[in-house]
Amino acid sequence: MLEPQIVVRGLSKTYRVPERNPGVGAALRSLIQRSYRSVEAVRDVSFNVAAGEVVGFIGPNGAGKTTTLKMLSGLLHPTAGEVVVMGEVPWERRPAYLRRISMVLGNKSQMLWDIPPLDSFRLLGEIYSVPPAQFRETLDELVALLELAPLLSKPVRTLSLGERMKCELVAGLLHRPAVLFLDEPTLGLDVSTQGRLRRFLGAYNRRNDVTMILTSHYMADVVALCPRVILIHHGILLYDGELDGLAHTLAPFKLIRVGLSSASQCALDLPGGVELLQRTNGSLALRVARELAPRITAQLLNTLPVVDLSVEDPPIEAVIDQIYQGDGDQEARL
Repeated sequence: MLEPQIVVRGLSKTYRVPERNPGVGAALRSLIQRSYRSVEAVRDVSFNVAAGEVVGFIGPNGAGKTTTLKMLSGLLHPTAGEVVVMGEVPWERRPAYLRRISMVLGNKSQMLWDIPPLDSFRLLGEIYSVPPAQFRETLDELVALLELAPLLSKPVRTLSLGERMKCELVAGLLHRPAVLFLDEPTLGLDVSTQGRLRRFLGAYNRRNDVTMILTSHYMADVVALCPRVILIHHGILLYDGELDGLAHTLAPFKLIRVGLSSASQCALDLPGGVELLQRTNGSLALRVARELAPRITAQLLNTLPVVDLSVEDPPIEAVIDQIYQGDGDQEARL
């Protein structure tokens, strides 16, 4: 069995945050003696990522996603724990490591605002010591995949957000990194541009076998790109496994959708343990405990004039929303 490309063990990050009460008196006292509180952004997180894998790293705002990516890329030192990426310790920031990774932030830019993207690309090629022939080959490939040719000579400040995001991806991939960290790469983009970027990232991963860790609040990004997800909440890892298994693990019920004939004349006699979520135009939406779903389905078929029936896991978005909210009342959304 091959060694994992990314190994994370017991990773933790605690920030020491200054705080004070409002008012002039508190402000003056803070000049003499400041008070602090500790904020645990990441707590004892462990996981492995294999070479070429695309992993979704999901969680609500403040869950610790970006902090974790910054530690993996070497931008932050952890408070505790170990990380090894391709045999390197990220925060040592050795040139050999930095030349093999890239991090693309949806809310940050590495493009120079007043010059065309092509000039920024050439500068980055020099910074990363990319051989000229490889630079041209990689640039041509990325420009073709992202349909960027008309944008290369325009000042960055004249580009739309979606066009700039495409350029950011090119800038992050010019040196052909083996590991790519993507933090909200589709943030603020329209639906069409989001779809094109997802298709590009999927094709790029398949073509180059690049390892990717992706954070996003758009579940469509995760569903389209990530067979595996890691869920983090309040800095704690809650789930690490296949995307398809997320609902099975974290939502203890199934949704049953039933189509009825002559529904308006049909008096409902639902089995015990069934919750009616919705009844409209001859259709029922029911919720049942996962372990009861086979028995309930058989009873419905025997007691109701069923013309159509499906048994589903709750939508991924609804499962995630319930976890983010952290209370049982959110089950009503599922």
